[in-house]
Amino acid sequence: MRILLTITRIIVGVLFIFSGLVKANDPLGLSYKMQEFFEVWGWSFLDNYTLTFSVAMIAFEIIAGVAVLVGWQMRLFSWLLLLLIVFFTFLTGYALFSGKIRECGCFGDCIPLTADQSFMKDLILLVMIGFIFWQRNKITPSLNTMYSLVALFFTTVFSFAFQWYVLLHLPVKDCLPYKIGNNIPEKMQAPPGSIPDSTVISFVYEKAGKQVEFTADNFPADYDEATYKFVKRYDKVVRKGNASPAIKDFALQTFFGNDTTQALLNEDQYQLYLFLKNGYTTGKWTNDLNVVMRGAEQKHIKGYLVTNIPIETLRNNPPDVFYAFTPLRCDATAIKTAARTNPTLFLIKKGTIVNKWSYADLENALLVINNLPGNSSNGE
Repeated sequence: MRILLTITRIIVGVLFIFSGLVKANDPLGLSYKMQEFFEVWGWSFLDNYTLTFSVAMIAFEIIAGVAVLVGWQMRLFSWLLLLLIVFFTFLTGYALFSGKIRECGCFGDCIPLTADQSFMKDLILLVMIGFIFWQRNKITPSLNTMYSLVALFFTTVFSFAFQWYVLLHLPVKDCLPYKIGNNIPEKMQAPPGSIPDSTVISFVYEKAGKQVEFTADNFPADYDEATYKFVKRYDKVVRKGNASPAIKDFALQTFFGNDTTQALLNEDQYQLYLFLKNGYTTGKWTNDLNVVMRGAEQKHIKGYLVTNIPIETLRNNPPDVFYAFTPLRCDATAIKTAARTNPTLFLIKKGTIVNKWSYADLENALLVINNLPGNSSNGE
């Protein structure tokens, strides 16, 4: 029994540490997933706190994993782990059985799991943690108190410091569809070999006060317009496919409503795109950005401001902040997916992401731009 308990502790501890580290690489991703759950539940008033919840939950997951491995305060942590896994199992079960949430975000964007995979994982962990909880009084620490406290202290510092770093800069491991090297137009297409949804046209009619539904191939034998009153028609999915593109809802529009997505992304020229969403604050980065754009102008590199902020709001900013950028409107969700810092600067050529930088790393952007061959002055 003791050997089984030790093996179970190692598996649970390693899984919690691994899961926490994967999510710590992109705490905003978990924050957005929380907002998705809150929106479904009508709790949108909590949206402003999701990043705090995300950072705290990720840190606790890593700390709890280390505590289980070293066997520290297992009477306390066995309770905390049990409560946490019950909560996780509820979330993944809700995502699976309600169908309102496609993925739970258990391992972030780097290791996407389907709703049923996430639920099965949590059921297995629930059994394992239940076993640890049952045997909690038999667990002895593998380190003495001082070493355990030192290990937990450094784990806590690392858990928060690493998340602070990626929130200020960008994820260390970029698993998003807008990562360096990806071609945006290609990612907007369904992957090769994917299967589209199989649909049939369904009709809903009213007969004798009751609604009846049938497809175009099985109209009732007694159908006539006098007896059946048309209600609606819709496409019914009979087999779900997997033809969902990695990049969805990405469109660049002028503030006059003209779609310029394909025209811009097909240009065989270096371009700079500043992705900006509501909630940004000015600071040192605005001066750095102006320096970058002066360097870009010398290389004949155009700049575009991709935002969901109304043009009137942008005009109220100091004129020297975005003067070198042509403003483009974009969906807020697409901007959140592309830009993990606010703002994020992208260097793109013919739709391919050459490089990107957080607002805190614009000095590095200037070094890269200064070494580019530059565009021809006539744009050809």
